[in-house]
Amino acid sequence: MGDVVSSHLDEGRREMITARTRDAMKEFGDVYEQQYAVALFNSVRYEIEGGGGTQSQLLHRKDPLAGRSIFSGNLFQYLEENRKWRNRFVSVPNSYNINLYESKTAHDRGLHPKVTINCAGYKALASMEEYMELINNSLPGIKAKVGNHPFIKCATQFPLILWHPYAHHHYFCVMTEKEHKKWHAVLQDCVRHSNNAGLSEDCTVQTPAFTDSVRLHRQAKGHYGTWDMMCGEPPQILANLVMETLHPELRNVIGPRLKGKLQQRQRNWMLISDAVYKQVLSQTTGQYEALVEACEAQKSPLDARLRTDMDQIITSKEHVNSKIRALVLPKAEQLLRTSVQPYISSILEALMEPTSRGFSEVRDVFFRELVEISKNSINGGGKDKLGEHMERLSMLAFHPVKMQSCYEKVEELNLEGLQQRFDVSNPSVFISRAQILMREQMDNAVYTFEQLLNQSLEAQGEENMVKTIQRCQDRVLKKYDYDSSTVRKKFFREALLQIIIPYMLQQLSPSCSPELPRFKELIFEDFSRFLLVENMFEEVVLQSVTKDIMMAVKEAAVQRRHNLYRDSIILTNSDPNLHLLGETPGVDWAAKFGGEEPDGSVEAEERGSGRRRKQVVSMIQLDGFTLPYESCLEVPGVELIPEEDAEACKEEDQEDEEEEELGLHEDPKSPDSVNEIRDLINPVVEVVLPVTEEGKSDVTNGTEQTGGTIVMEDGVQEEVTHVTTVVDDRPRKSLRDKTSPQTILKQLVGSKKQEVDKEEAAIKNAIEEIEIAVREDDGERVAEEPAAESDGESSPPPVPHSRSRDDSGFQSPTNEGPDDGELQPITNGLNGADKVVDPAEVEVILA
Repeated sequence: MGDVVSSHLDEGRREMITARTRDAMKEFGDVYEQQYAVALFNSVRYEIEGGGGTQSQLLHRKDPLAGRSIFSGNLFQYLEENRKWRNRFVSVPNSYNINLYESKTAHDRGLHPKVTINCAGYKALASMEEYMELINNSLPGIKAKVGNHPFIKCATQFPLILWHPYAHHHYFCVMTEKEHKKWHAVLQDCVRHSNNAGLSEDCTVQTPAFTDSVRLHRQAKGHYGTWDMMCGEPPQILANLVMETLHPELRNVIGPRLKGKLQQRQRNWMLISDAVYKQVLSQTTGQYEALVEACEAQKSPLDARLRTDMDQIITSKEHVNSKIRALVLPKAEQLLRTSVQPYISSILEALMEPTSRGFSEVRDVFFRELVEISKNSINGGGKDKLGEHMERLSMLAFHPVKMQSCYEKVEELNLEGLQQRFDVSNPSVFISRAQILMREQMDNAVYTFEQLLNQSLEAQGEENMVKTIQRCQDRVLKKYDYDSSTVRKKFFREALLQIIIPYMLQQLSPSCSPELPRFKELIFEDFSRFLLVENMFEEVVLQSVTKDIMMAVKEAAVQRRHNLYRDSIILTNSDPNLHLLGETPGVDWAAKFGGEEPDGSVEAEERGSGRRRKQVVSMIQLDGFTLPYESCLEVPGVELIPEEDAEACKEEDQEDEEEEELGLHEDPKSPDSVNEIRDLINPVVEVVLPVTEEGKSDVTNGTEQTGGTIVMEDGVQEEVTHVTTVVDDRPRKSLRDKTSPQTILKQLVGSKKQEVDKEEAAIKNAIEEIEIAVREDDGERVAEEPAAESDGESSPPPVPHSRSRDDSGFQSPTNEGPDDGELQPITNGLNGADKVVDPAEVEVILA
């Protein structure tokens, strides 16, 4: 594969890519330096003048994922170098990067992962059909046939694919549908978080400077409207910015030169695209860091000048704004009346319907979790159970599987018919933003409930727990309803501006932009770094449409169709005591109530530190379970992946115990099991009973419990506890019945009786010979008639055949067999007690 990349990306072409990236970064850098000063001016002005706005009713957690990891488990990864599947242990820490390890042992030992995936810009696909639809559009001028097969053969029917328009693709698969849903939700959450984690809203200078610079840079290239590759860290976004124009050019040049079948050409182009992206990303990373460092070095003198001349700068800006407004406002209002106002309500309705359903689902999920906690209290679950429930609740917002139903509501957002008119490339920008806001609101509600409940428990104790939970629940839900309304209205306004403003700028720029340079003469040179006519032109356009957008959102709130509060309802500082709780640290519920680690928070040790991290999502993996596939794989069997089911664990343990009882483990072991120890303490009597082919089906291997005693040959009574049956395939004489321990005992007594009869008969014959000899010699002795001749057989208590019997096969003459016709009772008491047990109830361990 390296030959394919090197042959199409020779030294000359790599130098061309380097030059194009350097030129793009130079253009972006010039814009960024200008926008950095403007953003600093806006930040200082906001700090001095203060900003209004409604206050959030819910508390905000500062670092919700501290000491947490998201998920870990086993996946099968496709290795492109040998086109095989390999089992990998995957860990998702709180950074949401995906770390792939050779095995769980490597992860636990703190070794570096073999692969680390930053999911910014990716899409998490759950089927090969989705993937092939994207792949078949990767090369121009090539139309793939319907049902065209991919260049990889998935090992199972549950694939998971991370697709990127420029970077390397990653292929995984799992064994069960349950795993598939859970892993897909986790991967989607990794993508969602990585896409939105690069630009922090807390950076009041760098973030607006960067976003405005990217937007202005794209507008200079003729790209207005939303951009769905505004994903990840700034260097990644800049790499996407360069690739936006470079990638199509290289594809048109290199694509026709690729050789081989369609699948091979697609694969080769992906390798080439990934190599180009890596080269561009390495350049943008270094150059952006240098650019930010240079701007930060000038921040202090610029800040000092701003604070000194703030009044004069504001006055100068208002004067220039009035001049630009006189030029732009008539044209903007005309465009607004004819091409924008008729569509505002339609855009707003398309945004509101799925977004409101999503926020309503957040409320329902939160409410259901609180109901479970109340049920636990009613049923007397105790403090340990309450601690477990609260531990799970604390991470509810970051549980991708539990939040999936909320996210799916927003994914129904559809701007079809409006995208072409307003140049909205993809609604994913708004979907992702709404989902992030939903997660924030869920965490705020959970954190507020935690603080209120903890405060109530400390003040009132644990009596009337259900009422305490109910009061805290009602209080939090009211605050959530208000904050949810506020957040949604702000989201709707921002989304409408993101859709409408680029369209208006695109329509007004041809006529207004040539007039803007003359306004620069009205700005003092000392203030020229903070006042840019391009920014003031956009502000005028923004002001022209803001009134209509605000009215549309206000009318929607008055209708109350989507549970929006009216703007007249303001709850500022309605609960000042609550916000004092926001300064207190989070509650460690497991430590507070002494509860064990809940099922949804499996602990995994963090590499490089002594801390232990709690996992948000439970693993689908049994403790100690090791997949046999530690090397490259063929298609694995479904039965090799364990399910997340405690019953399955119990059944497996029971099977192991049964195997130990039956002696199926061939390797010698120490007597660890109960059965082995019992065998050492209690004597074991071995008796082989024949079974015919007809009766073999009625006899099965197994052990049954019973009660009784048996007299050993040394006269000691031993208690019988178990009878174990082992079936031998060798042909034996048939038994009439061998389906119960009672029948086994009867056979045991009968066979023992026959052996005793033979021994007794031999003894009798010897006695007779001695008596005859005595009569012949003395003639005085009278032969006795043996009792056996008249009665048949004597019947003393039976003694089983033991391991310590004499090698000759004979036993003492006193051990006479029982009578054939009747089973004699056997004593079952301790120390020779007279307790009598029916012999049919006595059972013997058969090994």
